[in-house]
Amino acid sequence: MVVRPPVPHVAMRPLWRCRNCGREWPCQPAKLALLTEYRTSRTALLVYLGTLMHEATNQLTQLHPDHPPARMTERFLSWARART
Repeated sequence: MVVRPPVPHVAMRPLWRCRNCGREWPCQPAKLALLTEYRTSRTALLVYLGTLMHEATNQLTQLHPDHPPARMTERFLSWARART
């Protein structure tokens, strides 16, 4: 029996789909992992996600110039904001 190591839920660039589950990245498991990793600094998480959102927007626009990516702020940032 061959045991494969688990595939992490990371972005497959330039498609910005999850390498593990194929959903739009960040997928739910990736969000949970990011919240855990950045649990002591929500600001650092938002800066990191903002940088990735910019990269993803540029790459997806190059792939599909006639269909610019939509809802990128919701996809990358809205879920990570601190709840008040």
